[in-house]
Amino acid sequence: MSSIAAIGAASPQLVSGASMRMPPNQKMSNLFNAIDTSASGSISQSQFNQAFSNMNPPAVFKAQGASAIWNQLDPSHTGSVSKQSFVDTMKQLMVSLRSPAQTAAAGTQTMNGISA
Repeated sequence: MSSIAAIGAASPQLVSGASMRMPPNQKMSNLFNAIDTSASGSISQSQFNQAFSNMNPPAVFKAQGASAIWNQLDPSHTGSVSKQSFVDTMKQLMVSLRSPAQTAAAGTQTMNGISA
């Protein structure tokens, strides 16, 4: 199974984030390249949703869901996101979603969903 967490730089094969020490910019740039299958320089919500469902995003991203993350990537609702915007926004999301408060909130939300 693939991982959104990290993409191999030299090959299209996806690798575990734990096994590669790659700067966040490079990880997100490689991820964008994997999603931008047409090499157009921008991705659509459809492309993003497909990648989100086919790849294995980190739990904190799964907890948010593809639509919520896309809305942060494309706050103006233009329907596409450039590579630079994707890289910058995803880096910010990685920091904010992995903060201890967010991780605890996601866990509580998951537990609430289980008990409902």
